[in-house]
Amino acid sequence: MKKTTSRDGTTIAFDQTGQGAPVILVMGAFNDRTTGVPLAAHLARRFTVLAYDRRGRGDSGDAATYAIDREVEDLDAVIQAAGGAAAVFGYSSGARLALAAAARGLAITRLALYETPPVQPAEHTQALASLVAAGRRGDAVEYFQRRMVGIPDEVVVQLRHAPFRPALEAMAHTLVYDATIVADGRSPAALAEVRQPALAIAGGAGAPVMRQVAETLAAQLPGGRAVTIEGATHDIAPALLAPVLEPFLDG
Repeated sequence: MKKTTSRDGTTIAFDQTGQGAPVILVMGAFNDRTTGVPLAAHLARRFTVLAYDRRGRGDSGDAATYAIDREVEDLDAVIQAAGGAAAVFGYSSGARLALAAAARGLAITRLALYETPPVQPAEHTQALASLVAAGRRGDAVEYFQRRMVGIPDEVVVQLRHAPFRPALEAMAHTLVYDATIVADGRSPAALAEVRQPALAIAGGAGAPVMRQVAETLAAQLPGGRAVTIEGATHDIAPALLAPVLEPFLDG
């Protein structure tokens, strides 16, 4: 594990593997940097891969108040640790964060977006913040699962007894961050400022809305292209994803 420091003084932890051009993995909700380990193992054969804990997760620090700009600065700190410029792979809400960073002019060489969620109402942010503030972390987890992901009620009930449930509750406060990010849809004008090559990827076996989002982003981004990976779902499956991702990252 390595560490870097964001502009506001928050410590950001990351793992670095492989050799070659740098690629940074930005994970989504309920994820820390360990989610990217299998994909990093595939990519590390050709690239230097940096997978980091977004603020409030894993070994990274946090601050008393949240803003998307702080998360953009976190990613910039990792980019600087990678040498000053890097390709970025964003997963789920991490893809929305990567888009925000690119629109703000970070030194991102290529932008890969996997299963980018649609923009969602800002009311979710306040609802989650209220639940977390009241100490109702389990309810916040289930709110996110039901209202933002669309998991059926009967499955949500089953997941209450899953062995990973305590880890989800421990990370519940960061759901407010993810809700803030997915409510912040970049306007077409802002996306038009994202000039680097961008690949919007969706899973063919996942939710149809994700494919619609990928197609829309590809049309809005000047260097955008969309691709659907047949058989892939919302989960990261390196064996399916890497053959599409590696040629794009190679340029």
